Amino acid sequence: MPISEAAAYLGVSMQTLRRWDAIGTLRALKSPGGHRYYQRETLERFRGDSFGLANAWAASEVAPEIPQGCYSDTQDRFRARLERMAKVIQAGADGLASASLVTSVAGEVGNNSFDHNLGSWPDVPGIFFSYDHNKRIVVLADRGVGIRATLSRVRADLQDDVTALEVAMTEYVSGRSPEQRGNGLKYVRDVAEGNPIAISLQSGTAVATVGKKDGRLKIGLAGNNVRGVVTKIEY
Repeated sequence: MPISEAAAYLGVSMQTLRRWDAIGTLRALKSPGGHRYYQRETLERFRGDSFGLANAWAASEVAPEIPQGCYSDTQDRFRARLERMAKVIQAGADGLASASLVTSVAGEVGNNSFDHNLGSWPDVPGIFFSYDHNKRIVVLADRGVGIRATLSRVRADLQDDVTALEVAMTEYVSGRSPEQRGNGLKYVRDVAEGNPIAISLQSGTAVATVGKKDGRLKIGLAGNNVRGVVTKIEY
């Protein structure tokens, strides 16, 4: 389909598709005349890849448009959508003991984004928030200042993103909000380590993961750099 139809299909602008094509996020097929075309199957896969879309939104130098169904511009709107997600998960849980924990972890991560970027959003306020109970995945992202910048207000010794994420995941940080951003992430880690929930949380160039199988926290360098935080929860 031509770029105009592809843009309407994904709910973004044609300029966003051109930018995604240029940086390799979503490649287009080009005619001899240079016109962009897209295969429907490719767009379907991309639209279903909420984690990839969140990464593209958080990593881009200039924030691309994202489908309105994935964007919560205010904390109240996020909480309302979180409540709807909780009902969806509970209704289709089929004995899933961790249903309420998935909602609480998503709530902790999403509320962190709003609480600790209030008045200091670098460009686009609000968060990316998407969930798919059939795939049992929740994705959140923000274009905020990131964990290192937040914790550096009380821990000036943090030299890199990996160290900052280690502190956020393993140490209790003294100080008032928003400097206590990391404290809630200990809860996120504890839930993932004690339940069949996998977590991937990236801030800047560092990523922390807790797998379903081994339940162990691992922190290291990510393959790219994101603004703010990108989180994937699998259950």
